[in-house]
Amino acid sequence: MLLLLVLLASFSLRGLGQLEESQFGEDIDSDLLDLDLGIAPRRVPRQVKNILAKETKPHIQELSIKTTIISRYAFTAVYCAMLNRRSAAADGVFRFQIPADAYVSNFTMIVGGRVYQSEVRPKGKRVKQENGKTKNKESGEGSPQPNLEVFRIVARIPGRNRAYFLLTYEELLQRRLGRYEHVTSLRPMQLVSRLSLDVTIIDHSAITDLQVLPLRHGRSAGATNTAIGPNAPRTPAKPEPPANTVITKEKNVCKITFSPNIVQQARISTSGLLGDFVIRYDVEREMGIGDIQVLNGHFVHYFAPKDLPVVPKNVVFVIDTSASMLGTKIRQTKDALFTILKDLRPSDRFNFVSFSNRIKVWQPNRLVPVTPLSVRDAKKFIYMLPTSGGTNIDDAIQTGSTLLRDHLSSPDASPNSVSLIIFLTDGRPTVGEIQPTSILGNTRSAVREKFCIFTIGIGNDVDYRLLDRMALENCGMMRRINEEADASAMLKGFYDEIGTPLLSDIRINYTSNSVEYVTQHLFTNYFNGSEIVIAGKLTNESAESLHVQVTASNNDKSIILETDVPLRQQQIETEKHVKAAVAAIAAGTKALEIGIAQGLGSALGSIAEDFVERVWGFLSVKEGLRSRLRSQTSKEREDHIQQTTNLSLTYNFLTPLTDLVVETPEVLDDGSMAPATTSNPAADEAVSTGNNLPADADDGQSDSDQTSSPSNVIGKVERRPAKKSVTISKTSADGDPHFVVEFPLSKLTVCFNINGEPGHILRLVSDHKHSGVTVNGKLIGAPAPPGSHKHQRTYFSTITIVVDRPKRAYIEVTPKKVILDGRDRLVLPCHATAAVDSGALAVSIVGKSNVTVMVGGNISFVILLHHYKNPAPYQRDHLGFYIGHSKGLSHNCHGLLGQFLYEEVGVAQLPAPADRKPSSVLKVKDRTVPVVQKSRRIFGGAQSVDCWFARNNAAKLIDGRYEDYLMSHMFDTGTWPHGTNSV
Repeated sequence: MLLLLVLLASFSLRGLGQLEESQFGEDIDSDLLDLDLGIAPRRVPRQVKNILAKETKPHIQELSIKTTIISRYAFTAVYCAMLNRRSAAADGVFRFQIPADAYVSNFTMIVGGRVYQSEVRPKGKRVKQENGKTKNKESGEGSPQPNLEVFRIVARIPGRNRAYFLLTYEELLQRRLGRYEHVTSLRPMQLVSRLSLDVTIIDHSAITDLQVLPLRHGRSAGATNTAIGPNAPRTPAKPEPPANTVITKEKNVCKITFSPNIVQQARISTSGLLGDFVIRYDVEREMGIGDIQVLNGHFVHYFAPKDLPVVPKNVVFVIDTSASMLGTKIRQTKDALFTILKDLRPSDRFNFVSFSNRIKVWQPNRLVPVTPLSVRDAKKFIYMLPTSGGTNIDDAIQTGSTLLRDHLSSPDASPNSVSLIIFLTDGRPTVGEIQPTSILGNTRSAVREKFCIFTIGIGNDVDYRLLDRMALENCGMMRRINEEADASAMLKGFYDEIGTPLLSDIRINYTSNSVEYVTQHLFTNYFNGSEIVIAGKLTNESAESLHVQVTASNNDKSIILETDVPLRQQQIETEKHVKAAVAAIAAGTKALEIGIAQGLGSALGSIAEDFVERVWGFLSVKEGLRSRLRSQTSKEREDHIQQTTNLSLTYNFLTPLTDLVVETPEVLDDGSMAPATTSNPAADEAVSTGNNLPADADDGQSDSDQTSSPSNVIGKVERRPAKKSVTISKTSADGDPHFVVEFPLSKLTVCFNINGEPGHILRLVSDHKHSGVTVNGKLIGAPAPPGSHKHQRTYFSTITIVVDRPKRAYIEVTPKKVILDGRDRLVLPCHATAAVDSGALAVSIVGKSNVTVMVGGNISFVILLHHYKNPAPYQRDHLGFYIGHSKGLSHNCHGLLGQFLYEEVGVAQLPAPADRKPSSVLKVKDRTVPVVQKSRRIFGGAQSVDCWFARNNAAKLIDGRYEDYLMSHMFDTGTWPHGTNSV
């Protein structure tokens, strides 16, 4: 059983009315020892013991939340250990609130010693399995809190047994009002034996204005947040961090930990509803084009200028005054509008429209300048607003739009002013035009791309899809206000975000032909305290610089900012911060048991090492979802759905277009686990068709039936059923990794191991100067199996095949996806069958089995996909590389495998004393290499091969040393720089 060992501080307690030391019982319930509280049981008050004794559901022994934020991209791992103390099986409910803008990227559970790994699938493909779910983001359902959603899954836990849950999610922090805000929900619904939260912030720029707020409690949490005794937290005059919070701050790195023991949790809430742990911060900025970070062929650009003159704005407030607004809603709305009126600037123009059955305009046919008199009259209008009737959304938008259009065409309009409608409602359309599609069409016709609409919904009876689309189609954004929230404060806060425009018509351009697949780079407005984020791919990683130009309008003048960004220097700087993040992740997982630590550290570490690409994937998915909502035709919508679904699958994101599916543990009536239906895999075998030899695609399956399509394609790529598999040789690198080289002319097979380090990139085939082909493989680490003589294992996590003729193209393969960059760029999931010919390269995928790459007509490689259904801690999804057809590779080919393609070898016996067996040596390239006979399994365990094994990292067998085959990056095509090894 995997256990989690975490060091927690112990503190004394007062609580539950008045809990004094005299109330500590001398008798220790034996059940209490099972809970592993991390605090001496005698220090636990009797009232807390009684709460724990009355628990009927499985008890959470450990809840560990670890977040790393690299340059505003946050990835979080949640680890939960749950104990069923009863002899009978019981349902364990893992429930965690995640930010609404975040995407779940992995979920794994271990129940009864068996691992259940989730899989992200396109939505709609249902199976008889338990789905991990977050509530629908479009339906208006979800977490009672508008900025959080609930991930919830139920697992049957055998009697007297434990279950472990591991959830990871990712989000790009948005800058609002000059700060980034990271929120972690601490609502485990019960007291937890050991609770810890660790947040590490690492940024390229110096971190400023760091603030850790008091725990933020919401009435919407689902139960009364009852604190113990007089020590229940009160809102302080000056915000202070929660007790037991430790903050360590350096220039570019901040660490925040929060680890209340079970007694300290009870001080806050006996029901486990501690609240939101909120961190706010900002970073230093220099004037200019912003901060650009470069990593592994991708870039991310953060642009947030400051100290600019404020642009005048024309704003029309369109306010719902229907009968449903009666009471608290209209009162809070009026309070917010009174405050907003005070913040209007003398250069602004404004007006108010109220709507119910009828439309009422404060000052018909014009926008009013901001003066003390006009503000006073506006307050009277707001104060006297009645609430009655239905909701005529369409006419209200038309009226507000007419006011803005007429003003913009008048001579009073400022040429570079920013115009917007702020629309607020608490209901659905009930009067006039009530069809959402028609309302949206009428709105587009009225706006005519001349101004933006920002929408606000209050409560649960709002058509949020309508408001979201209305905002997206008209360059605005939507904000949701919970029924029980302080609408006045949230409305004022929303206005503050958009009330100070600094730039309009922003365009950000990069060197032509140097970048591709760039996310949104045209923006209507930039508001003070916000941030523009753009990501893309570099077409030439060896380029020295990238030219960046920003153009925009500010008040009555145009602004042009431009500079050349040194790419290599930026890459080095970014790598330095990534290394710091990986080190922080490793340090944060040291307290965990080896298996869980390796899994957690490896998962977070791989995200950190590719965070720039993941920012690109995250932004691209967000844009795809917005484009889907803006779609005007069913074909356009379907294209966006396919493209965004493919991207979601590529990055393993749970989005509105995907489902997270995980097998349900089966528990028998007596409380024990049901026997496994299949035998456990051997150490090097994965349970999937990925271990089989390449198979033919189902000839009866049409293109429309296949589950993958190159839908994230820019341009057109021919698509056809998968080709039949090619014959492959035994020459390969598979498993840990075990290398096998077949010498057909000599009728011999030789094998060797490479004991590399995680992160090493190995040169497998190098024929760059002749055929133009290079193959590199990246290693990933895993702990060694119990009893193994090795301290760790390594596998291939990524294989890259680069071709330079007739023009540069590449294929990058991981166990989850295939990236083909030829005539166009495609990202194809590995779980389904597809075939694409992109000129210099052709790829054929047999879903969950293998990937065949063909270069021209005389070179082919086969990559086996190894997936583990129920992986042990020492197992990782990985790849096996096999050379299929090598005729097109030259006699000068090199690399760990390539150097042997045209060689002949022989085996000789060395004389030995009579009492000893003769030893064997291999004759290769005028060298003598000691070898022994071994048997190796290849093709994913489907076949065994007898081979001559060379020890010591293939010393003397390969040219040079192992270190000579290490590459600087996955696309390194450098030629072999050394001579051959001599005897």
